[in-house]
Amino acid sequence: MAEAYPTPLAGQRITASLLRSMQPQVARKTADTQRAATTTAVADPHLTFEVEANAAYVWDGWLKYDGATGGDLIVDFTAPTGALGEWGAHGAGIVVIGADDSPLVLQTDTVQSTGYMVRLETNDVMQFRTYGTLGTGNALTLLISGTLRTASTGGTFSLDWAQGTSNATNTTLFTDSWLKMQRVA
Repeated sequence: MAEAYPTPLAGQRITASLLRSMQPQVARKTADTQRAATTTAVADPHLTFEVEANAAYVWDGWLKYDGATGGDLIVDFTAPTGALGEWGAHGAGIVVIGADDSPLVLQTDTVQSTGYMVRLETNDVMQFRTYGTLGTGNALTLLISGTLRTASTGGTFSLDWAQGTSNATNTTLFTDSWLKMQRVA
């Protein structure tokens, strides 16, 4: 059975607050954020949500990033105590590699029209994953989605990130990256 939150009842007064609670929340980066020489993931200043206790959410998003070759990008999340869920992303694996059809081998390379190996595994909602980089000026993207079920504690749900390998060159999460969260129960 499909879930929706909230479920309006017959005769219920429709208020602005009720209508807002039915809509997805969208957090969009309004400025680039750069991090260098750190592998400690911390909350992005734009990609955070306040979540309610005893609730269920689905979420998805699009992240645009770049960084030094081999600097890579760690993606992690912080959620309220007791929260459970899963997430996954379609993004470049580490080391970024592409298929070369002559001969058929996988090789470390820069951007090629033949594509990249993609990281696709599912993760616990507070488990980090590392995604590859191609060097500054060669932006990559992550398509990201997941679920979040809170327990008796509400609080902040945030996308946390850092470099996968400490590098003096900035890793950047770009303006207009976004996450969208919808409460379903």
